[in-house]
Amino acid sequence: MLILAIETSCDETAVAVVKDGRQVLSNVVLSQVEVHAVFGGVVPEIASRRHVEAIAGLTVEALRKAGIDKSELDAVAVTVAPGLIGALLAGLSFAKAYAFGLGIPLIPVHHHMGHIAANYIAFPELAPPFCCLIVSGGHTIFADVPSYDKAEVLGQSRDDAAGEAFDKIARSLGLPYPGGKELDKLACQADPHAPSLSFPRPKFDDAPLDVSFSGLKTAVINFLHNQNQKGKTVDLPLLSRSLHEAIIDMLVPRALEAAKSRGRKALAVAGGVAANSHLRAAFAKRAEEEGMSLYLPPLWLCGDNAAMIGCAGFYAFQNGVVADLSQNAQAVAPLS
Repeated sequence: MLILAIETSCDETAVAVVKDGRQVLSNVVLSQVEVHAVFGGVVPEIASRRHVEAIAGLTVEALRKAGIDKSELDAVAVTVAPGLIGALLAGLSFAKAYAFGLGIPLIPVHHHMGHIAANYIAFPELAPPFCCLIVSGGHTIFADVPSYDKAEVLGQSRDDAAGEAFDKIARSLGLPYPGGKELDKLACQADPHAPSLSFPRPKFDDAPLDVSFSGLKTAVINFLHNQNQKGKTVDLPLLSRSLHEAIIDMLVPRALEAAKSRGRKALAVAGGVAANSHLRAAFAKRAEEEGMSLYLPPLWLCGDNAAMIGCAGFYAFQNGVVADLSQNAQAVAPLS
């Protein structure tokens, strides 16, 4: 089955051709990082307009790289939620027209199911059930994945996402956008013998798998302001390392606990923050200690891409999920 997949939930315009769910014939991504960097973050209206301008050309390129004609396509899969509503509508409107014009099915895909499916592409041996941490700029979710087309939220952030905390703190430090990558580099430069700075790691008695990053973000920013008022120089590598330690302490143990709570022997990580080198190293160490099978997708499958949407779309279609032309986009939609 050949699926044309489209992803436009934020600031990457992505189109892919995926065969039978796991074989990626092409995957093209047009990033808007340089466009939004001057603003220090994504401007939704600009992102939407850029998707409209780029998507047709990227589709032609994706088909060319896959070596197929559009007449050979069996379906079109597209992200419909969650995300920036204007950006989602840009991709959905194009996908509707393309599917209608070719007379083939339209498959609506939840963005988070796409991130989970990125691991299916990277690891042919991976199959449900397992647990997955979805960690990105917009979401932090601990999910159980009992089957290819279902996922259940076991815990999540009650406010900011981990990636959002990284980016906003980086902006306060004057680092280039996207800031998470810059903080990752900074942390590598920290003196390994210097004692870490103390930052909060909140817990919730009523929901032990929930997390919160708003207080951490505020604590770091307040620390920076206090040091500045006292005329003191901040050791940025040490601050970044300490920030990473706090975030890792909130993510890694909970992800492992989520897997144990469901009796799962496999744990996957997905989303843009899954590319963070310190988080990957921490997961690798703890998973080995716990005897847990760990799946970390390659970096190209961590960020938003259309290949993962094609994979998720394939399994959704196998379970009868199709949409008509009344299909709408949703800025917010529960994973389950």
